[in-house]
Amino acid sequence: MLLNIKNLKSIIKFNQYLLICSICLVTQVVSAQIIIEDEVEEVKKDSVDTSNSRKIDGVAAVVGDYIILDSDIDNTILQLKAQGASMEGVTRCQLFGKLLEDKLYAHHAIQDSVLVSDAEIRSAVDYQLQQFLAQSGKTMEELIAFYNKQDEKSFREEMFEINKSNKLASEMQKKIIEEVEVTPEEVRQFFNKIPEDERPTFGTELKVAQIVIEPKASPENVQKAIDQLKQFREDVMENGASFRSKVVLYTDDKASIPKGGLYTLYRKKPVMVKEFRDVAFSMQEGEISEPFETDFGYHIIYLEKIRGQEYDVRHILLIPEVSQDAINDAKAEIEKIRSSIVAGDISFEEAARESSDEKETKSQGGFLINPATQDYNFELTRMDPELYGQIQNLKDDEVSLVLSEYGRTGNMKFKIMMVSDRVDEHVADYSRDYLKIKELALNEKRFKVIEEWQDEKIMETYIKVNGEHRDCEFSSNWLKQ
Repeated sequence: MLLNIKNLKSIIKFNQYLLICSICLVTQVVSAQIIIEDEVEEVKKDSVDTSNSRKIDGVAAVVGDYIILDSDIDNTILQLKAQGASMEGVTRCQLFGKLLEDKLYAHHAIQDSVLVSDAEIRSAVDYQLQQFLAQSGKTMEELIAFYNKQDEKSFREEMFEINKSNKLASEMQKKIIEEVEVTPEEVRQFFNKIPEDERPTFGTELKVAQIVIEPKASPENVQKAIDQLKQFREDVMENGASFRSKVVLYTDDKASIPKGGLYTLYRKKPVMVKEFRDVAFSMQEGEISEPFETDFGYHIIYLEKIRGQEYDVRHILLIPEVSQDAINDAKAEIEKIRSSIVAGDISFEEAARESSDEKETKSQGGFLINPATQDYNFELTRMDPELYGQIQNLKDDEVSLVLSEYGRTGNMKFKIMMVSDRVDEHVADYSRDYLKIKELALNEKRFKVIEEWQDEKIMETYIKVNGEHRDCEFSSNWLKQ
């Protein structure tokens, strides 16, 4: 690992560094990347200023079947900055060490027969190229010339190989730690070994509840969406129309358009809602489903490829139109609910269970679950900015005014919110903060497992570090000394 994990403070620092490195893993593309900016800013004292200069690109290192070029480090820095990542405290040697790690993971992913979806990688390349062209204002021919590639085909092939390497590395990391768990006794020991004066301080925490009312589409508009999906299905099956073209022209899942509506589903790793997975996993390769409903709207699925436990599917989503009358009715309904709560006729929790349209919180009395801790407590300093803005001025048990917002599919909805059980800033307490402490203990154990895996694999893998890079102070034994 890049840092030695010895106490809670170092774990927090390490997590911040991992965040930067995770961006590095996702964004390193094309020899190693297509970069829009024209210069690299200095990254601490050991950085090399590459602005306005072009040096001969040499091999910085070889790891198994992979090479790392000198330019890969510069390009990684550029892309991190383009993504808005802070480079404070991050050196070139650390980034180079992260590239070494990624190639080690990718090399052994292949040795361990870890599979990734070629279709998913190619869709990612398509999306990246679209983004690069839009951001740079260049034509494809100009990009190809700028990066000194022979033609678009070779350009895409190089992007594909590097994206695939990154994906393999990511999947290998997951495989290494997927079965790591901690027992309550390990959590207790982890907490007790932290000196009292080094225990972290958790910020002010509170619980957040909400009641959501969503305007409903009329039965006529629902049927219109279903009929349109049936027509798409028939046109593809009977007339040979392109499913992907239908996606681009008609889907309401705008985020999937650059990938032609493509998603890769994994039987053991849910990535879509249950209704979607149930339909996809019941289909045969090449089949198109009948229209079906999820919380997002109405879909049809084309099952493109089955590879063992992985299913490549394309889908079209249609969201039935909601009339202005339905929107007005929904707003009137939530205003009535709010008045009843404020008057004391019903509690917030009871009203949520009876009336809320949000399935995730309805049965919990409207209480939101913190995705980071899987409990009901939210730390103000770590809260999602949008959520914080909605509740920051509320007092305990005060009901907010009616708020309007757009849901994840662009649909209008109305809600009221309440905060409760506020706990002021405090030093970590084993009983009160058990779930947070458990997560930190689990992270430490994961780090140790990865450290041990790296130490073992470094010694059994062909690794050569060249030139000035041998002067880096690595935390892992890349030089095998």
